[in-house]
Amino acid sequence: MKTDGVHPNDSAILAHHGLNLQAVFDLCALPADLLAAIDTEQPVAGYRQLLLFAHGGRDLWQAIADSGDLTGEHPIDRFSVDTVSRYFDEENPASRYRLLYPLQPGTLPLQQLGKLAGWHHASPFRIGVNARWGSWFAYRAAVLADTAFTPTLVMDGASPCDSCMEKPCIAACPVVSSAGEIPLQACMDERLKPGSRCAMSCLARTACPVMAVARYEPEQIAYHYGRSLETIGNYRRR
Repeated sequence: MKTDGVHPNDSAILAHHGLNLQAVFDLCALPADLLAAIDTEQPVAGYRQLLLFAHGGRDLWQAIADSGDLTGEHPIDRFSVDTVSRYFDEENPASRYRLLYPLQPGTLPLQQLGKLAGWHHASPFRIGVNARWGSWFAYRAAVLADTAFTPTLVMDGASPCDSCMEKPCIAACPVVSSAGEIPLQACMDERLKPGSRCAMSCLARTACPVMAVARYEPEQIAYHYGRSLETIGNYRRR
């Protein structure tokens, strides 16, 4: 267990490279089912904390673009892993750590961790939202560490959907049901249609007014939705 080093919230490396959302959890304080799921991915013995890293807004994409390293199969994962590794190696060199996500295959419950951090509130368009970043954030790394950092506070704010009366996301979605819901299968079907406006973006998501100023650049939106469209297509061809 290490007591020195730079807290993720104070890291110049993380901030400079766009990993501007960080949460620190004591393993002993996690719900039993969540801890068991993590232990299934990687035994937690010998570690004290779980550190969760995410990005909000456009900074990460800009940092990757500035590095000139948007090539290869998983450039965002690679950049995120390199950044977290630099954070430990340069700002916490005495700490022992193990990367769980995105390196470890499996089903690490990222959304459950996001809920504990206050980052994730359910939305009608099936993407987590919060008042600080809207839906424009994503999980980038999860790490077991023998650190002894002060656990981070839960992000303030209730779900922004609770106070949204007009629900423009629902109005914008072409497959919304009569009950005002967006069925997952219908969403995937629509995205796979030739010429679909939902193929390379999400009309419901871009209609959401919460923190529209943080919306990804068009190139980033096209990148993420292009990847997910490929995944859907591969899944349907099985």
